[in-house]
Amino acid sequence: MIARFFRRGDDRRATIRQLHARVNEASRQVGLYARLGVPDTVEGRFECLSLHVILVLRRLNALPPPAADVAQDLVNSVFLQLDASLRELGVGDFGVPKRMKKLGAAFYGRAAGYDAALDADDQAALAAALARNVLGREEPGAAAGLAAYVRAANAGLARTDLDAILAAPPFPDPDAFGDAA
Repeated sequence: MIARFFRRGDDRRATIRQLHARVNEASRQVGLYARLGVPDTVEGRFECLSLHVILVLRRLNALPPPAADVAQDLVNSVFLQLDASLRELGVGDFGVPKRMKKLGAAFYGRAAGYDAALDADDQAALAAALARNVLGREEPGAAAGLAAYVRAANAGLARTDLDAILAAPPFPDPDAFGDAA
């Protein structure tokens, strides 16, 4: 089934667009903002999208080919969307590359931090990173619910293959975690 997605360029682009849309939808679940405390701001939405993309990339990077190609195409799609969003927000042509460089550095820095915490099963480090990056707070306890959500999402993704991820990445319901923010 996977091979049919990558025979023609149009099929491949459509598949990546659909995956990107599904990840984007997951990052905009109301419970993430209303229950788990993600700020409903441009920055909060970037952080939440980055978090969900990073979780999908973690799984894609553990799968056999062509998962690495899917991962790269997903990253490309996300950053093209971010570029377009900056332009819609009124950032000029000369400012976009500088902002994109900062967003890229932030994205990959967060990926390294979340990966390290998840790989070590270090709940405290994960909560601290999420509190600092996503919630914009220094109290790791504030991100306990979000950390539980991330760990559940990571575990759910770990049980999926490429076909399942392409069909619909399994993200949990954020309302099942934490207290109302």
